Amino acid sequence: MSDLLAEMLAMEEQVWDALESGDAAADHRLLGPDFLGVYPSGFSGRDGHAAQLSGGPSISSHHITDAQVMRLGPETVLLAYRADFRRRPDAPEETMYVSSIWERTESGWINVFSQDTMAD
Repeated sequence: MSDLLAEMLAMEEQVWDALESGDAAADHRLLGPDFLGVYPSGFSGRDGHAAQLSGGPSISSHHITDAQVMRLGPETVLLAYRADFRRRPDAPEETMYVSSIWERTESGWINVFSQDTMAD
């Protein structure tokens, strides 16, 4: 695994960990001010993404596999991967493919775009 892939997976895991712990502040901090999420339910900005945690965690567990990284520019990276997750411990496992764009800023990496595609 390349150093860049490991670094980007560590950043992406922080987003998933926020969803799993219900930490809206951490979720909000990891996303850029102009974040755009494209989901089966529609579009979402940073505030909408963090708002899903107002009632607590949105997932109970997750596992990332098949990760790939692609440089889009000197400070911009696309991370694509498969995510297997459960919304509740007793819920069936779901799978989606995620494309996530990260930009390096003076204060570190921020997520500026994410698209989730549910697997059949």
